[in-house]
Amino acid sequence: MKPMAHLGVGIGWRPEIADAVERLPGLDWVEVVAENVCPGHLPESLLRLRERGTRVVPHGVSLGLGGADRPDPAKLAALGERAVALGAPLVTEHIAFVRTSSPVLEAGHLLPVPRTRDALDVLCENVRIAQDSLPVPLALENIAALFSWPGEELTEAQFLTELVERTGVRLLIDVANLHTNRVNRGEDPAAVLDAIPLEALAYVHVAGGIERGGVWHDTHAHPVPPVVLDLLAALRSRVDPPGVLLERDDDFPAEAELAGELAAIRAVVTAGPPAPGRPAAPGSGPAAAEPRPDAAPDPAAAPDAADEPLPVEESARTRVALGQAALLSALVAGTPVPEGFDRRRIRVQARALAAKRADVVARLAPELPEILGGPDPYREAFLSYAKGRPMTAGYRRDALDFAEDLLIRDLPADPVARRRLTAWWRDRTGARPPRRIVRWARALAGRAA
Repeated sequence: MKPMAHLGVGIGWRPEIADAVERLPGLDWVEVVAENVCPGHLPESLLRLRERGTRVVPHGVSLGLGGADRPDPAKLAALGERAVALGAPLVTEHIAFVRTSSPVLEAGHLLPVPRTRDALDVLCENVRIAQDSLPVPLALENIAALFSWPGEELTEAQFLTELVERTGVRLLIDVANLHTNRVNRGEDPAAVLDAIPLEALAYVHVAGGIERGGVWHDTHAHPVPPVVLDLLAALRSRVDPPGVLLERDDDFPAEAELAGELAAIRAVVTAGPPAPGRPAAPGSGPAAAEPRPDAAPDPAAAPDAADEPLPVEESARTRVALGQAALLSALVAGTPVPEGFDRRRIRVQARALAAKRADVVARLAPELPEILGGPDPYREAFLSYAKGRPMTAGYRRDALDFAEDLLIRDLPADPVARRRLTAWWRDRTGARPPRRIVRWARALAGRAA
């Protein structure tokens, strides 16, 4: 593999803390959610950071490379455009699936792929397609999960190791996710760190969460707990990571608290050299070569040309698709839980997905809670809607569908609120609201179904 750019200690850039991020002392780099920025209209804060030499790395959340379908060329092109616009040394995504195409369902969340041969074959081919389309190297993140798949054939370490060996992809190791999976799935983080190819490490994520009812929720809305910093130290004892990044996505603390968390992370990273005999991550030293976005492909970063991988059999994609569709349908459409899954955990995940939908829609469309009389009436109405209406096209479409569903049912009951909701919906769709006879017909059709 080519030497990895030395990134240092950074933080996830979010609009809510943009000013604070610019003032954080000793900040080396930032990561931005790729889908939240437009290449032609980058936020002024990001432009200022770039002007002073702060690296910016786009982090995708919607490719779904672990899904049964091949990657969407438009999504790959969009991710590549953001890498070029930001002058990024690499882009990152997740080892997860986020949607199914038959039936058409969106999770709105990163869901674990089964650690099976079929799923690994599909993932590897999807990764190679992505690598061929992107202008910079790709790194993939291990995700947090609430549940395990039945019938898994590989451990986490075996799955990640073979993925790297077959594709040359880099790894983004989230130590908070290792802790999550220790609590929720009984997996040993040390066993993962001991067995994965740390020479493929691109950088590390650190984040906070909370335990409720024996389940660890990777919230990114709580302080980083000591147990996660301990895992960062355990990784640091094995390898000198090219970069470490603090993630915070909600319930943002005061600027001083963010600075304190970064200082704690930096103290772990600079505590000393890796243990004797453990590798330093490529390019982590000051003399490391910096990869260029326009550099020629590195033959060492891909499988040997003499062993060109064979296309995945469509039967493998079909088997993966059937399993993922059955699971996602149980999570978002109320169908029976597939055999072998922990039903309690699936119920916890289903409630978490519905709550996340409600929260994200409220952030994207803050007028809706106001029109409906406040956060509590809004949440009650949205969760009732979500029970019968799985998401099929993303959160912005979900907000419009929710509003239309209310109007079809002549809600809200207050005429003034209903007129406000009608105006809000119409302004964003450019359409006339359904006439009363159409609303009746749709309502009757829904009841008949």
